[in-house]
Amino acid sequence: MEGHGIMKVFPKVKRPRPNEQKDAPPLKKTPSEPITGTVFQGTEIYIVPAGIGKSRCDIFHRQVTQNGGQVVSTFSPSCTHVIVDDSVDCKRALRLLKVERLSSAVHLVKCTWLSACISEKSLLDPEDYSLLPPESPTVGLAEESNETAVSSVPDVAAAQDPLKILENLTEMVPEVQEEHHEEDGVSQNDLEALISGVHPSESNPTQSLAENPVLSGKWVCSQPSTTKGENHNKHITDKLEPLAKAYTHTGDKWRALGYSKAINALKSYHKPITSYEEACKIPGIGKRMADKIMEIMESGHLRKLDHIGEEVPVLEMFTNIWGAGAKTAQMWYQQGFRTLEDIRTKAVLNHTLRIGLKHYDDLLERMPRSEANAIEKTVQEAAHSVDTQLVVMACGSYRRDKSTCGDVDVLITHPDGESHKGVFSKVLHLLHQSGFLTDDLVSHEENDEQKKYMGICRLPGPSQRHRRLDIIVVPYAEFACALLYFTGSAHFNRSMRALAKTKHMSLSEHSLNCAVVRQRGVKLVAGTPLHTPTEKDVFKHLGIPYREPHERDW
Repeated sequence: MEGHGIMKVFPKVKRPRPNEQKDAPPLKKTPSEPITGTVFQGTEIYIVPAGIGKSRCDIFHRQVTQNGGQVVSTFSPSCTHVIVDDSVDCKRALRLLKVERLSSAVHLVKCTWLSACISEKSLLDPEDYSLLPPESPTVGLAEESNETAVSSVPDVAAAQDPLKILENLTEMVPEVQEEHHEEDGVSQNDLEALISGVHPSESNPTQSLAENPVLSGKWVCSQPSTTKGENHNKHITDKLEPLAKAYTHTGDKWRALGYSKAINALKSYHKPITSYEEACKIPGIGKRMADKIMEIMESGHLRKLDHIGEEVPVLEMFTNIWGAGAKTAQMWYQQGFRTLEDIRTKAVLNHTLRIGLKHYDDLLERMPRSEANAIEKTVQEAAHSVDTQLVVMACGSYRRDKSTCGDVDVLITHPDGESHKGVFSKVLHLLHQSGFLTDDLVSHEENDEQKKYMGICRLPGPSQRHRRLDIIVVPYAEFACALLYFTGSAHFNRSMRALAKTKHMSLSEHSLNCAVVRQRGVKLVAGTPLHTPTEKDVFKHLGIPYREPHERDW
């Protein structure tokens, strides 16, 4: 039933009526704008008209809407961004909003941020344009604002206190990013991935930044994942994980990531938590989250779990359809669909969703390593029938030596640097002809010189299931970086990209570049590709020990 859902658990603060904000007249009603981009997807923006002007407000409104964002006519704590004119300072902005302080989940930024995002076609880091002084604590207006606190990104090169750097880095809520063809730019998500499992007492504030082991030795990508210790707080994380999942499926990415941040911090903590004060001292855990931790410790339960709405398992079922995200799942739920049969018979499905639905059960089940190995060999045989010198290698969780795999990523290249050209279509033709490839999701996608196929395969035999398979053909000069990227894990990759950024480098599936110039998070100079014939060369250039694939499973 509507109304008994998760929104009951996480109520939004009631927005003030328009007549309660006389200086914020309703935005001019404009015809529905076609969505042509996704720059502002997931944002809820309030534009303070003072100083900006009505006409300019209308232009901003259209541009945000056209790029997937939502503009509201009155301010409320549910806003993700508040935009003010460049001439407005922080105190005046708070007076105009009629609040004393803002929730830490709300970004108060100059309108140049909005212009820059539109110009760069990217959601830039708002901290570079923020009016909130980073040293001033913010007070949450909504119930769980402390769980989604967003701190400013510290300038590592200029910081003086290594302990403070650690606290700042681990207090950040990451942005949601697609791993597919992700740029090397480091988001808050990447910076949170820099350090793992470090208790503040391990760092020595009297050491210089260059000598501090927290920054030099505790990067996720410099540590073998085999050193991950026991989760001493499993009884707590087991209660928090369903809420993180619930927020994910209802599209509340900020709270979902806030919970995930706290869960990761608890899992890497070196001992069982014994008090509220101790919980508050752990980087990544705010006071509201500490309250929940204490509730679990004292009662063995978390009351919020009693109110997870009936829509959460339905939304989870829908998002398990390959190709369906949280927004699609919510749209289906709002249309009254509750079962997979409803989706089959009533929903309007594109080609990808039809395939995902057709193989729903098969694609949900992880495959054993032996099956992933057989898939790799099948692709290898087809490639070698085209050219025996082609290098064919399965990546992902298979290469990280996991016992089961969700899908298989296979890289193909040629050592001479030229003969990989033209093999993409030939290999796919052979695999289609043999019946091994049963369905195409993305039959041909180009990423510079790399070519990628995404589809469904099935090994011969009556009991074999359909499995997800990606085949990527890359130039040999890019093979090491591509191998590193497609091996993962995603958390390990983010850490390497973050480390590269601090060294004025950039790392992607194509290359490791040096002499990169950035301004406010925007890459102005792409830099020069370094010679990386092997993965070990990438690690060497970054100044960290080489980690075998099975040591990258963070």
